[in-house]
Amino acid sequence: MNIVSFRALNAPVIGYLHDDHDRLVAHKTRPAIVICAGGCYRWLSPREKDPVALYWAAMGYQTFLIEYSCGPQAGELRPLHELAEAVRIIRSRASDWHIEPEHVAVLGFSAGGHLAASLGVLWHREDLGLDRSCRPDALVLCYPVITTGEYAHKESAANVSGGDPALREFLSLENRVTAHMPPTFLWHCIGDESVPVENSLLLAGAMQRAGVDYECHLFAGGAHGISMCNQEVETPNPEAAAWTELCKTWLNKQFHYIP
Repeated sequence: MNIVSFRALNAPVIGYLHDDHDRLVAHKTRPAIVICAGGCYRWLSPREKDPVALYWAAMGYQTFLIEYSCGPQAGELRPLHELAEAVRIIRSRASDWHIEPEHVAVLGFSAGGHLAASLGVLWHREDLGLDRSCRPDALVLCYPVITTGEYAHKESAANVSGGDPALREFLSLENRVTAHMPPTFLWHCIGDESVPVENSLLLAGAMQRAGVDYECHLFAGGAHGISMCNQEVETPNPEAAAWTELCKTWLNKQFHYIP
């Protein structure tokens, strides 16, 4: 496996790439997945970074981690433009990195889920400097921040909006969903006391109305920030851990990928 790195505007990106061996002919190109860890747009949680990247690498994906802007730098749509640029660069290097350019997914946890969903919802907005080159081909949203309204995670909403009320309202994503949104896998724990499950429910309802292809899983109990739901990340949850196999099956089907 090779490790590559690049910058998407101000955001460092690291990639875990499978080697291209002459004797291995089944996967000369592979799907890719870009991982956005959560952390309230204030920091990036380590349990949602390397453990997740290595899981998807083991599933045969070319895997990337983006260190998007947080804290005072999270406003003015900087994280969104960094993620968009990362997707563009990955597509532009598809031949070099043995990637299927039409099979690039974005996966996000919590605030990273808001970032992933923002790109999925807004990629077609030319007025924001976005276009087809940055469109994710699929989204995986794990206990995502979605709304900046009644059920908002207040710190995430404040950080990503930079305190701008108009931007905060614009980034209430349940109000921005259209048929342009890519297929989406969504999961949340009903017992999440940090980012209420209503965030996912609002998004699911909006996708249903817009005719977006999606799959949604809700797990009883549970908590926030549980990532892979195993001992490695110190959040074992056997019930919610089912999301990994469910998601792998769903995403492989979306990409017609047989690992």
